[in-house]
Amino acid sequence: MADKTGGLSADEKAAIRQAAAERKREQEGKAGEEEVLAAIAAMNPQDKPIAEGLHALVKRDFPELTCKTWYGYPAYGKDGKTVFFYQLAAKFKTRYGHIGFQDVAKLDDGDIWPTAFAILNWTKAVETQVADLIKRAVT
Repeated sequence: MADKTGGLSADEKAAIRQAAAERKREQEGKAGEEEVLAAIAAMNPQDKPIAEGLHALVKRDFPELTCKTWYGYPAYGKDGKTVFFYQLAAKFKTRYGHIGFQDVAKLDDGDIWPTAFAILNWTKAVETQVADLIKRAVT
């Protein structure tokens, strides 16, 4: 949300700085799983189990995907492009986090389809649904 003068808010400025730092680390070859694990470790009790479950799923079932942080979020990609990310509930003070898919994700279904999926809890059923989405997105 913009500040009272119409400029960027402190949160928006912080996000821009974070993205710039991530790009620099990526260019230096320093971006990767270590950043993602640190981001997950710093999460609150609502977001952390979801991010941990998602990360474990990707590492186990989709080893061809790379990981990095993207605007501070755990993000996973293929061929150098971010395919999906986990956006924390805490980041924007929402009641749920969500997995968001970028335009390179192959989730197309006619003229309209969802690109974000809210997650309240990481369960076996949720893991199965997310695995199906990732499989569609990257094949």
